[in-house]
Amino acid sequence: MSSHTLKIRKVDKPVFDSIVKGEKVIETRAATPRYRKIKAGDILTFVYQGERLEKEIKKVKVYKGIDEMLEELDFKQVMPFVGSVEEMKIIYYSFPKYKDKIKKHGLIAWWMK
Repeated sequence: MSSHTLKIRKVDKPVFDSIVKGEKVIETRAATPRYRKIKAGDILTFVYQGERLEKEIKKVKVYKGIDEMLEELDFKQVMPFVGSVEEMKIIYYSFPKYKDKIKKHGLIAWWMK
């Protein structure tokens, strides 16, 4: 079992809050080599403004992109604080170079206990 730190930007406070409340049960990132190393049983440590929260990963899956992920998952499992798939995509693409990263590497999803 390994531990991995994921920093949450100040602008993404709703992400951290929804993990704390247990509403967000799946965390995702562009599936770059760095994130592909994270496996089931590992611990994700979310850090927001000095606050820390640890979650164990129970399942991992890589998708080709957002649309493929949404064929299998409800967007509210990933972003419970948004009102639509369109809003979800706007948030993904607000991260620096994320549209290109997802196109190149896919999207990795971690189910959290």
